Amino acid sequence: MYENDEMISEVFEDKTLVCKECGNEFTFTAGEQAFYKQKGFMNEPKCCKACRDARKNAGKAPKEYFTAVCAECGGEAKVTFQPSGDRPVYCSACFEARRQK
Repeated sequence: MYENDEMISEVFEDKTLVCKECGNEFTFTAGEQAFYKQKGFMNEPKCCKACRDARKNAGKAPKEYFTAVCAECGGEAKVTFQPSGDRPVYCSACFEARRQK
């Protein structure tokens, strides 16, 4: 890999870090380190993925799901919108199959 006409020969190894939020150990993988280097991030992560995700989603309301009958197979379809009855609703499998046609 070349960057600014210089060969980057840095080899990364997995590191064990301690989360500042929960105190649990987590692995900062070689792949993550290479990604951080590529993006120009200078600091290692301070928190584990679970704590980062929790902080990211802290202000968001959980998604509300509605249950409907699939227009294709008659099975249960869980959707994130209130079905109005004027358009067909499909379960995940039938929706995906229709999309690929």
